[in-house]
Amino acid sequence: MARRAPYRKAVLAAALFTSLLPGIAARAAEPPAAAAAQAPEVDDRRILVMLKLGAEHYRAGADYGGGGYGDAVGEASRVRAARRIAKEHGLHFVENWPMPVLGIDCVIMEVPAGRSLEAVTAALSALPDVAWSQPINRFHVEGAKAVPMSAGPNDQLYPAQPASQQWQLDRLHDFATGRGITIAVIDSRVDAAHPDLAGQISSSQNFAGEANRAAERHGTGVAGIIAARANNSVGIVGVAPGARVMALRACWERPGGGTVCDSLSIAKALSFAIDRHANIINLSLSGPDDRLIATLIGISIARGADVIAAVDSSRKDNGFPASVPGVIAVAEKGLSPQRGHVYIAPGADVPTTEPGGKWYLVNGSSYAAAHVSGLAALIQQTNRANGTHVATATALGTRGETNACASLARAGSLVDGNCSLAR
Repeated sequence: MARRAPYRKAVLAAALFTSLLPGIAARAAEPPAAAAAQAPEVDDRRILVMLKLGAEHYRAGADYGGGGYGDAVGEASRVRAARRIAKEHGLHFVENWPMPVLGIDCVIMEVPAGRSLEAVTAALSALPDVAWSQPINRFHVEGAKAVPMSAGPNDQLYPAQPASQQWQLDRLHDFATGRGITIAVIDSRVDAAHPDLAGQISSSQNFAGEANRAAERHGTGVAGIIAARANNSVGIVGVAPGARVMALRACWERPGGGTVCDSLSIAKALSFAIDRHANIINLSLSGPDDRLIATLIGISIARGADVIAAVDSSRKDNGFPASVPGVIAVAEKGLSPQRGHVYIAPGADVPTTEPGGKWYLVNGSSYAAAHVSGLAALIQQTNRANGTHVATATALGTRGETNACASLARAGSLVDGNCSLAR
């Protein structure tokens, strides 16, 4: 790939600045974030009850489509057992969601108002037929307020991408593009029809349990950083434009602002990703420690997937799920300047895809994690091409500022640490 001359970069930068002016003006007119109306939080009285499956019901090698498994008699038996437990403990049975990968039936029950969720889950966890019980936790994405922008012609946003210079993306793509690698993006709804994402989405599933079918910003932005199409004359270039994305909706935008998820929706999406053999799982979100999600993440890693999560800068332990053993924790440099024990990647003023065929600027560790998910795809493809088995965390090297060229060099012999040819 030919290198751009300095004067050409200057011309493109000037054009980009011109294209940004309407967005900057619009941002200046926005009310302060603190003044924006916030939708009231709903008191979620649901809990999760993990019923153990008997050996005659649990068939680990059976096909699983995400909605049920086993014969009708076994299904009816499990529902009867769940209803019995609910009745005995004064609870309301809502539904059950089989998770064969864990050997459990995840049953959703509702606790009447006035009763402690913690006390109820503790009592249920002590039952012999229950593996454990827990409340449904609430999670949020790790992105800052976005800035609208408009895109100019002929990929003029590529020079504005921090990774285009810091990671030398065009040189990385001489060696790997992520071809053959599948990345599960567990997030809000991705705009699969966006011109930079059309053809890049291998599967689109909704686990959030809402009827809203409109594309959402956070998931679309994360997917764009990972796998936006290259050389299509519009927008940006993904870190891994040859990879394919599983767009798994587990989060949703609230009318008053913000994007949230919960234990059940994330667990359903993780189960789907595990069952469909996703190579990489991107979790640009954080929340309280959650046993169900941690267990599923552990299975994902044990089966060879890379799990990449955004750091919660408000917590010293990096937050959950970034703190789960084996997870690759990533932060944006400006949010975590003292965190030498996590990976640092571009996450400030990053242009990416926005629903409706648009582009905008984003900030936050959500988008830093997306960069590393894309880089993990390049590393995995390099391993396959060279017959090597370098773990992604090993290829990334010492925690701190991520050196993409050096990471790819550690995974194979086609590139050196300066992204120069070594063939």
